[in-house]
Amino acid sequence: MEQTEIVLTPAERLILNSYRDLVCGLEDYLGIGYEIVLHSLEDVEHSVVKIINGPHPGRTTGAPITDLALSMLSRIENENRPGYISYFSRNKKGEPLKAATIAIRGVGGRIIGLLCINFYLNTPLSHLLDSLCAPAQQSPAVTETFAENTRELVVQSVEQARAQVMADGSILPSNKNREIVALLHRWNIFKIKDSVPLTAQALDISPNTVYLHLRNVRQEEDA
Repeated sequence: MEQTEIVLTPAERLILNSYRDLVCGLEDYLGIGYEIVLHSLEDVEHSVVKIINGPHPGRTTGAPITDLALSMLSRIENENRPGYISYFSRNKKGEPLKAATIAIRGVGGRIIGLLCINFYLNTPLSHLLDSLCAPAQQSPAVTETFAENTRELVVQSVEQARAQVMADGSILPSNKNREIVALLHRWNIFKIKDSVPLTAQALDISPNTVYLHLRNVRQEEDA
Protein backbone atom coordinates (compact mmCIF):
# COMPACT_ATOMS: atom_id res chain seq x y z
CA MET A 1 0.00 0.00 0.00
CA GLU A 2 1.42 3.36 -1.04
CA GLN A 3 2.43 5.54 1.87
CA THR A 4 -0.21 8.21 2.40
CA GLU A 5 -0.07 8.67 6.15
CA ILE A 6 0.26 12.12 7.62
CA VAL A 7 0.63 13.49 11.13
CA LEU A 8 -2.45 15.40 12.16
CA THR A 9 -2.23 18.55 14.25
CA PRO A 10 -4.46 18.87 17.34
CA ALA A 11 -6.70 21.24 15.39
CA GLU A 12 -7.00 18.74 12.54
CA ARG A 13 -7.95 15.96 14.95
CA LEU A 14 -10.75 18.19 16.22
CA ILE A 15 -11.88 18.80 12.64
CA LEU A 16 -11.90 15.08 11.88
CA ASN A 17 -13.67 14.18 15.13
CA SER A 18 -16.37 16.74 14.39
CA TYR A 19 -17.41 14.57 11.44
CA ARG A 20 -18.45 11.74 13.78
CA ASP A 21 -21.71 13.56 14.50
CA LEU A 22 -22.15 14.13 10.78
CA VAL A 23 -21.91 10.38 10.17
CA CYS A 24 -24.56 9.69 12.82
CA GLY A 25 -26.76 12.50 11.51
CA LEU A 26 -26.56 11.17 7.96
CA GLU A 27 -27.46 7.70 9.20
CA ASP A 28 -30.53 9.06 10.99
CA TYR A 29 -31.59 11.15 8.00
CA LEU A 30 -30.82 8.82 5.09
CA GLY A 31 -32.17 5.69 6.72
CA ILE A 32 -31.73 2.14 5.52
CA GLY A 33 -29.48 1.08 2.66
CA TYR A 34 -26.42 3.18 3.41
CA GLU A 35 -22.93 2.50 4.67
CA ILE A 36 -21.15 5.65 5.85
CA VAL A 37 -17.45 5.54 6.69
CA LEU A 38 -15.16 8.18 8.19
CA HIS A 39 -11.49 7.60 7.39
CA SER A 40 -8.44 9.24 8.96
CA LEU A 41 -5.27 9.43 6.85
CA GLU A 42 -3.12 9.44 9.96
CA ASP A 43 -3.04 5.63 10.07
CA VAL A 44 -4.19 3.98 6.86
CA GLU A 45 -3.83 0.51 8.39
CA HIS A 46 -6.53 1.47 10.90
CA SER A 47 -8.13 4.35 9.06
CA VAL A 48 -11.80 3.74 9.87
CA VAL A 49 -12.59 5.94 12.88
CA LYS A 50 -16.39 5.83 12.53
CA ILE A 51 -18.62 3.56 10.48
CA ILE A 52 -22.34 3.06 10.06
CA ASN A 53 -23.27 0.05 7.96
CA GLY A 54 -26.82 -0.71 9.05
CA PRO A 55 -27.90 -4.14 7.84
CA HIS A 56 -24.67 -4.64 5.89
CA PRO A 57 -22.15 -6.01 8.39
CA GLY A 58 -18.52 -6.06 7.38
CA ARG A 59 -15.96 -3.45 8.26
CA THR A 60 -15.68 -2.11 11.78
CA THR A 61 -13.88 0.74 13.50
CA GLY A 62 -10.14 0.26 13.13
CA ALA A 63 -10.36 -1.38 9.70
CA PRO A 64 -7.82 -0.35 7.04
CA ILE A 65 -8.54 1.98 4.17
CA THR A 66 -9.50 0.29 0.89
CA ASP A 67 -7.60 0.40 -2.37
CA LEU A 68 -10.63 2.04 -4.00
CA ALA A 69 -10.71 4.81 -1.40
CA LEU A 70 -7.01 5.43 -2.04
CA SER A 71 -7.68 5.50 -5.78
CA MET A 72 -10.46 8.04 -5.33
CA LEU A 73 -8.20 10.11 -3.07
CA SER A 74 -5.56 10.13 -5.82
CA ARG A 75 -8.11 11.27 -8.39
CA ILE A 76 -9.34 14.08 -6.13
CA GLU A 77 -5.76 15.24 -5.54
CA ASN A 78 -4.46 14.88 -9.09
CA GLU A 79 -7.39 15.62 -11.39
CA ASN A 80 -8.16 19.11 -10.11
CA ARG A 81 -11.49 18.00 -8.69
CA PRO A 82 -13.49 20.12 -6.19
CA GLY A 83 -12.99 17.66 -3.32
CA TYR A 84 -15.46 14.89 -4.01
CA ILE A 85 -16.23 12.20 -6.53
CA SER A 86 -19.21 9.90 -7.03
CA TYR A 87 -19.21 6.61 -8.88
CA PHE A 88 -20.80 3.18 -9.18
CA SER A 89 -19.06 0.15 -7.70
CA ARG A 90 -19.51 -3.30 -6.15
CA ASN A 91 -18.38 -4.62 -2.79
CA LYS A 92 -16.55 -7.91 -2.28
CA LYS A 93 -19.88 -9.75 -2.20
CA GLY A 94 -20.75 -8.39 -5.62
CA GLU A 95 -23.50 -6.12 -4.33
CA PRO A 96 -24.01 -3.01 -6.51
CA LEU A 97 -23.30 0.37 -4.93
CA LYS A 98 -23.62 4.02 -5.75
CA ALA A 99 -20.77 5.62 -3.86
CA ALA A 100 -19.23 8.97 -3.05
CA THR A 101 -15.84 9.87 -1.61
CA ILE A 102 -15.58 13.32 -0.07
CA ALA A 103 -12.29 14.88 1.03
CA ILE A 104 -11.99 16.33 4.53
CA ARG A 105 -9.47 19.15 4.63
CA GLY A 106 -7.37 20.37 7.51
CA VAL A 107 -4.79 23.11 8.04
CA GLY A 108 -3.68 24.73 4.80
CA GLY A 109 -6.31 22.81 2.85
CA ARG A 110 -4.49 19.48 2.92
CA ILE A 111 -6.65 16.36 2.91
CA ILE A 112 -6.68 14.71 6.34
CA GLY A 113 -9.52 12.25 5.95
CA LEU A 114 -12.29 10.90 3.76
CA LEU A 115 -16.03 10.58 4.16
CA CYS A 116 -17.27 7.66 2.09
CA ILE A 117 -20.98 7.05 1.46
CA ASN A 118 -22.13 3.82 -0.15
CA PHE A 119 -25.75 3.23 -1.11
CA TYR A 120 -26.72 -0.40 -1.68
CA LEU A 121 -28.68 -0.41 -4.94
CA ASN A 122 -30.19 -3.80 -4.11
CA THR A 123 -31.99 -2.41 -1.06
CA PRO A 124 -35.67 -3.43 -1.37
CA LEU A 125 -37.90 -0.55 -2.42
CA SER A 126 -40.37 -1.44 0.33
CA HIS A 127 -37.65 -0.91 2.93
CA LEU A 128 -36.77 2.47 1.46
CA LEU A 129 -40.40 3.57 1.50
CA ASP A 130 -40.78 2.44 5.10
CA SER A 131 -37.78 4.55 6.10
CA LEU A 132 -39.46 7.63 4.59
CA CYS A 133 -42.57 7.29 6.74
CA ALA A 134 -42.73 8.91 10.16
CA PRO A 135 -43.11 6.46 13.05
CA ALA A 136 -46.63 6.25 14.47
CA GLN A 137 -45.43 7.39 17.90
CA GLN A 138 -43.73 10.51 16.53
CA SER A 139 -45.18 13.89 17.42
CA PRO A 140 -46.69 16.04 14.62
CA ALA A 141 -44.30 17.10 11.89
CA VAL A 142 -42.09 20.09 12.65
CA THR A 143 -42.84 23.27 10.71
CA GLU A 144 -39.90 25.15 9.19
CA THR A 145 -40.11 28.79 8.12
CA PHE A 146 -38.60 29.64 4.73
CA ALA A 147 -38.56 33.43 4.87
CA GLU A 148 -37.28 35.86 2.24
CA ASN A 149 -35.40 37.91 4.84
CA THR A 150 -34.73 38.06 8.59
CA ARG A 151 -37.57 40.52 9.22
CA GLU A 152 -40.06 38.09 7.72
CA LEU A 153 -38.46 35.25 9.69
CA VAL A 154 -38.94 37.10 12.99
CA VAL A 155 -42.53 38.11 12.23
CA GLN A 156 -43.51 34.59 11.14
CA SER A 157 -41.82 33.11 14.21
CA VAL A 158 -43.76 35.48 16.48
CA GLU A 159 -47.01 34.40 14.81
CA GLN A 160 -46.14 30.71 15.25
CA ALA A 161 -45.23 31.26 18.90
CA ARG A 162 -48.39 33.27 19.49
CA ALA A 163 -50.57 30.55 17.97
CA GLN A 164 -48.91 27.89 20.11
CA VAL A 165 -49.22 29.89 23.33
CA MET A 166 -52.79 31.03 22.68
CA ALA A 167 -53.85 27.43 22.11
CA ASP A 168 -52.53 26.45 25.55
CA GLY A 169 -55.38 26.95 27.99
CA SER A 170 -53.09 26.34 30.98
CA ILE A 171 -51.30 29.68 30.41
CA LEU A 172 -52.96 32.65 32.11
CA PRO A 173 -53.86 35.57 29.81
CA SER A 174 -51.52 37.83 31.80
CA ASN A 175 -48.60 35.50 31.05
CA LYS A 176 -49.23 34.99 27.33
CA ASN A 177 -46.72 37.55 26.06
CA ARG A 178 -44.08 36.35 28.48
CA GLU A 179 -44.51 32.77 27.26
CA ILE A 180 -44.33 33.92 23.65
CA VAL A 181 -41.02 35.65 24.40
CA ALA A 182 -39.80 32.57 26.25
CA LEU A 183 -40.65 30.39 23.25
CA LEU A 184 -38.90 32.74 20.84
CA HIS A 185 -35.88 32.68 23.13
CA ARG A 186 -35.78 28.87 23.01
CA TRP A 187 -35.94 29.08 19.21
CA ASN A 188 -32.91 31.47 19.27
CA ILE A 189 -34.90 34.17 17.46
CA PHE A 190 -33.36 36.89 19.62
CA LYS A 191 -29.96 36.19 18.12
CA ILE A 192 -31.26 37.95 15.00
CA LYS A 193 -30.62 41.68 14.63
CA ASP A 194 -33.62 43.91 15.45
CA SER A 195 -35.64 40.93 16.66
CA VAL A 196 -36.68 42.68 19.88
CA PRO A 197 -38.35 45.73 18.28
CA LEU A 198 -39.92 43.51 15.61
CA THR A 199 -41.31 41.23 18.31
CA ALA A 200 -42.60 44.20 20.28
CA GLN A 201 -44.34 45.58 17.21
CA ALA A 202 -45.93 42.22 16.37
CA LEU A 203 -47.19 41.77 19.95
CA ASP A 204 -48.20 45.45 20.32
CA ILE A 205 -46.05 45.91 23.43
CA SER A 206 -42.99 48.05 24.08
CA PRO A 207 -39.42 46.85 23.40
CA ASN A 208 -38.69 47.40 27.09
CA THR A 209 -41.40 44.88 27.96
CA VAL A 210 -39.83 42.33 25.61
CA TYR A 211 -36.44 42.96 27.24
CA LEU A 212 -38.02 42.54 30.69
CA HIS A 213 -39.58 39.20 29.78
CA LEU A 214 -36.35 38.08 28.11
CA ARG A 215 -34.27 39.04 31.16
CA ASN A 216 -36.60 37.13 33.48
CA VAL A 217 -36.52 34.04 31.24
CA ARG A 218 -32.72 34.08 31.17
CA GLN A 219 -32.51 34.54 34.92
CA GLU A 220 -34.74 31.49 35.44
CA GLU A 221 -32.47 29.47 33.15
CA ASP A 222 -29.41 30.49 35.18
CA ALA A 223 -31.04 29.84 38.54
